[in-house]
Amino acid sequence: MSTFPARAVVNLDAIAGNVRALADYAPTAQVMAVVKADAYGHGLVPSAQAAIAGGARWLGVAQVPEAIALRAAVPASAARVLTWLYAPGAPLAAALEADVDLSVHAGWALAEVVAAARETGRVARVHLKVDTGLGRNGLTPTDLEALLPDALRAQSEGAVELVGVWSHFAFADEPDHPTVLAQAEVFDEVVGRVEAAGAHLEVRHLANSAATLTAPRMHYDLVRPGLAVYGLTPVPQLGPAADHGLTPAMTVEAELANVKRIAAGHGVSYGHRYRTTRDTVLGVVPLGYSDGVPRHASGDLPAQPGGPLLVGATADGGGRLLRVAGRVCMDQFVLDLGPDATEQAGDVVRLFGPGTGADTDGLPTAQDWAEAAGTISYEIVTRIGARVPRVYVGGEATAGPSAQGAAAAESESKEKQA
Repeated sequence: MSTFPARAVVNLDAIAGNVRALADYAPTAQVMAVVKADAYGHGLVPSAQAAIAGGARWLGVAQVPEAIALRAAVPASAARVLTWLYAPGAPLAAALEADVDLSVHAGWALAEVVAAARETGRVARVHLKVDTGLGRNGLTPTDLEALLPDALRAQSEGAVELVGVWSHFAFADEPDHPTVLAQAEVFDEVVGRVEAAGAHLEVRHLANSAATLTAPRMHYDLVRPGLAVYGLTPVPQLGPAADHGLTPAMTVEAELANVKRIAAGHGVSYGHRYRTTRDTVLGVVPLGYSDGVPRHASGDLPAQPGGPLLVGATADGGGRLLRVAGRVCMDQFVLDLGPDATEQAGDVVRLFGPGTGADTDGLPTAQDWAEAAGTISYEIVTRIGARVPRVYVGGEATAGPSAQGAAAAESESKEKQA
């Protein structure tokens, strides 16, 4: 068993259920579960396997090494894998040997994909990434015009097969923003141009989590939800995740490392920005910003409440909602447990999970922590550090440790927790 005094418990059945819910939102499209960034901190391979169990037939990752690692665990018969973010010199030949689909976002990228195809003797399955207005990675429509003849020539030579065209929204989390429709119109024009030039596309894909949930017009042949796969909503202004049929998959919890009485007026943690207002009991939680607890969720002033936690909860519910007292440190932070606290070292506190939220005095959610830190829930889950063991519940008994956390978690994160 791990001796690390905290863990991220990942419910694989929740991931599978979320994929099923997302498929219901897009019944005319296939689902690509985006599992980049170690599956948003949930663990690459276990999360991918759970997504496939939920009906995903595509998996998406940003980096080529992620795709190669994923393909080693997931056969092509279970799901196709697409990778899209690489610089010159990336191991594209190894990706083709692993039967990974490649995105092309520039002329040099097409040249390197063609070279890798010739080196390996494999036909590269290519998705053309088009910048329809985000202003980030991808070919502008003008760039595409220049690249398309070379791509079609490589296809006629048998080096590549143009199987997809795709893009990404700038404002999908604001469904009524005028850029959403404007980008879709550019996308339609680009797809028409590519098909008219002679490409026989297998998939056209534009919708991320937000567009999957809110914009049926944007579903095309394939939707690419990421955050929503893990039960978090990209549109919290439209209601909590449960309103979309989603269940957060990650619960972060820790054992108190110390509990002690302290006098009124005592400063707490670095800078003493928090001071006790009465004789009280402090509890030390052995997680800090090196583990992904945001320093911006420090409880420095009465006007700046810290990140929320549930203390003393049991399997039957209950518990007390408290907030971080003072500065979050590298490896620890402090709670003001109150003068009547009965907690002891070793008792469990839960930072966030699939609860009803801090507003109801229930188990906080990643969204609650995002609001406390002035960020987004994506960052809260993806920043949970490698030394925090991932423990998997539900899903397949063979689910192993996450790609990031394997060294820290070792065999304990393979164990099943009831």
